[in-house]
Amino acid sequence: MGSREGAIARAVDFFDGGGFERLLTELVAVPSTSQEEGSGPALSAYLESTMQPWLNRLGFVVTISPNPLAGFGPILTATRVEDPARPTILLYGHGDTVRGLEDQWRTGLAPWRVTTEDGRWYGRGTADNKGQHALNLSALEAVLEERGGRLSANVKLVIEMAEERGSRGLREFIAAHAKELAADALIASDGPRVEPDVPTIATGTRGTFHFDLVVRLREGGVHSGHWGGLTTDPAIILAHALASIVDRDGRIQVREWLPADGVPAGVKAVLKGCPVGGGDGAATIDAGWGEPGLTSAEKIYGWNSFIVLAMVSGRPENPVNAVAPDARAHCQIRYTVDATPETFESALRTHLDAHRLEIVAIENAGLRMPASRTAPDHPWVLWAQDSVSRTLGKRVQIIPSSSGGLPGDVFVDHLGVPLVWIPHSYNGCKQHGPDEHLLISAAREGIAGFAGLWWDLGETGTPARG
Repeated sequence: MGSREGAIARAVDFFDGGGFERLLTELVAVPSTSQEEGSGPALSAYLESTMQPWLNRLGFVVTISPNPLAGFGPILTATRVEDPARPTILLYGHGDTVRGLEDQWRTGLAPWRVTTEDGRWYGRGTADNKGQHALNLSALEAVLEERGGRLSANVKLVIEMAEERGSRGLREFIAAHAKELAADALIASDGPRVEPDVPTIATGTRGTFHFDLVVRLREGGVHSGHWGGLTTDPAIILAHALASIVDRDGRIQVREWLPADGVPAGVKAVLKGCPVGGGDGAATIDAGWGEPGLTSAEKIYGWNSFIVLAMVSGRPENPVNAVAPDARAHCQIRYTVDATPETFESALRTHLDAHRLEIVAIENAGLRMPASRTAPDHPWVLWAQDSVSRTLGKRVQIIPSSSGGLPGDVFVDHLGVPLVWIPHSYNGCKQHGPDEHLLISAAREGIAGFAGLWWDLGETGTPARG
């Protein structure tokens, strides 16, 4: 009954006929930012008013649960089980967004309204992540229609509303519901492709480790004329600390932070010839920055990086003639599963002390999001690669780590599933800032690719069932 080609055509017709744009408009209109006070009603409304009715129509049994941690958004789970003997895929998405930043959007654009312009859909959540999980569910709906209401496989779904606050509570929730969420693989979408026109599969993410470097010397500032050149300047001490951590060209000097055996051979192999790009001109890929001897793809998908996210001494917006009392930098390490984050703080302390920088304190150090990685040659990864490639008629690039952070570790640790992230966005989408948008061409490929994938899941030859 029906055909693979027919299912893909249904999905594309829905997209081309304006159905997906109308759906996206409805989802974006819910101001479901999790980063502002009083957002609780909107977070609940996204699940209760938009997602639950749709999922019920698709045959899912839906449950919306409070977050195990007080003050964080609810979590939706949904199950659609036709035959436990058939493969089961776990979908994931998040309906919360970062702040709207209404006053920073370009004239004519607004965060909670979809605007179509130059092949892009603008609006908060279009790329991160409403548009992405909506594409996957729309593709599923097309396949169900083509197959007369049956998939010949099983689907489970988790949509959280606290991802933009570090997925707080998700680990505890998944641990408590591991039995009912058991699946053969997680196949979901978030983050960017390696380039806008290159279909991509990521098998994990780099983790994030944060800390503050702080130099405190006195209670208040002192006159720069009376004391400049006599008393220690905390900003200069802090600058030396940062300069000791990375050299002038961005190479990390705290070598204990890095993978002990370099980039693994399997990672190098899958990244050979991998393109990196697709930004909007706001940043450049500088060949001389970072670890020498690595390709750009190896640097971002297979290696660690150190970033100063913010730093301050005195009042830059209103400087006075004073030697500042203190200086602070908030720093981040993005790391792969081949590093050991448990030793990051102690290694840094030893490093600073060895450089006579005992006065520099390390504060608020800790893991924000653990790294995760499924082997790039895992059978489910290769199955998905083949399916999407056949649908789109293109080579599908596999990368071992998405460039952004995702809670894949939670699903690996508690469900034991391989990770297959199939992103529908691109590096220049401006997520987390003003003018966020979804590239229409990539979204169209995304709905087609997932329609083919859902169809193939109901056929023979899947990795889990043979």
